[in-house]
Amino acid sequence: MRLGSLRLRLLLAGAVSTAIALALAAYGLTVLFERHVERRIDAELTVYLNQLTAHLEPAPEGGIRLQTSPADPRFDVPLSGLYWQIVHEESGTVLRSRSLWDSELALPAEPNVDDQIHHHHIVGPAKAQLYLLQRRIELPPRMGGGTARIAVAWDAAEISNAVREFAVDLTPLLAIIGALLLAATWIWVTIGLKPLAAVRTQLAAIRSGKSKRLGSSFPDEVRPLAHEIDDLIDARDAELARAKSRAGDLAHGLRTPLQVLQTEIERLAKGGQTDVALNLSTVTRTMQRTVERELARARLAAPNRSAETSVATAIEQVIRVVQRTPDGERLDWIVDVPAGLSAPIDRDDLSEAMGNLIENAARHARHAITITARRDGACITLSVTDDGQGIPEGHLAEALRRGGRLDERGSGAGLGLAIVTDIVDSWGGTLTLRNANPGLTATLSFETAPRRS
Repeated sequence: MRLGSLRLRLLLAGAVSTAIALALAAYGLTVLFERHVERRIDAELTVYLNQLTAHLEPAPEGGIRLQTSPADPRFDVPLSGLYWQIVHEESGTVLRSRSLWDSELALPAEPNVDDQIHHHHIVGPAKAQLYLLQRRIELPPRMGGGTARIAVAWDAAEISNAVREFAVDLTPLLAIIGALLLAATWIWVTIGLKPLAAVRTQLAAIRSGKSKRLGSSFPDEVRPLAHEIDDLIDARDAELARAKSRAGDLAHGLRTPLQVLQTEIERLAKGGQTDVALNLSTVTRTMQRTVERELARARLAAPNRSAETSVATAIEQVIRVVQRTPDGERLDWIVDVPAGLSAPIDRDDLSEAMGNLIENAARHARHAITITARRDGACITLSVTDDGQGIPEGHLAEALRRGGRLDERGSGAGLGLAIVTDIVDSWGGTLTLRNANPGLTATLSFETAPRRS
């Protein structure tokens, strides 16, 4: 996919969004897990703190002592990470767990005696960070009165290690979720862009003649675009129809004056004014070439790809016209065209193409012209054969060139076969010439394709 691809842009946007969402999810989950661990530790340390408070008693020698130490064996293991400490503020007596060994916790001062649990972070043995719960209480008179601070601490590294292990365990799960989200993004993008692919397919069908309009079978977001394109096609078709109409008017308006001028040229030539006739003939031929070229361009600007034309009807109309000419009257016509055969080409274009071929054949034939049409699978061929002299093999390509003339005696502009080539090319067909010995065979070939119902 190229950088300008909409699919690539959507996938990159989805990938970036997924990465950001997973990063935020990972951060949020680790924070929530850390708070959960702290709450569990708070609950456990609160139990120990309540046990220490409940087991305080007056010491015989004065001050206070602990009747029973909490049962957790970690309080008896040196530097185990779990510690307790009690400070009698009036006497300065300090009671502490064996796990502190020869260390003493620097308990934060508590300004109020509120019997509430306060959370702190302090530095403990071996400079370890400790998570501390502390309560400042007022002792009853039976214990000598005064105040005491009771604290229980937990090595904060255990919390950090638990959070880190949770993050390590969470990473593969997030990676799997990320992969699934990327796959889902690919599916969403593919489904979301499918209407655009349908538009492209439909436009290709319009170009090939299998369809005329995009239609309205698209989602709501794409339907306005389809309507705009259909309106544009309608406007273009209307403009082309007007252009073809103007081209037809121009043809009718110029052909008669050119024919009159050609008659006058022939009259001048017969009267001995050959130089004038030659000059006028050159000018007339140039005018004919220009007019026919522009008319052909206007007609072939955008053919209707869905057109179908009866071959027999088109050929019959052309033959009737040519038979009225001097060349057509003297010839025998052999026509072998199936009645139900149709070709994928506009009727006027087929008549124009076959008219040029038949007129050329009538001009060069000696006695007869044979016209045949056949369907061979998906291919339709139309052939026009005369019994004239044919064309030297080395000049067949020259005969198809626009303006190419192998016989300078005629009055044509030398565009007939070239115009036929333009017509059949615009409809996806081909024109081929071959010598028939005697004569020449011109063949039009068209490939047919299944039409949409």
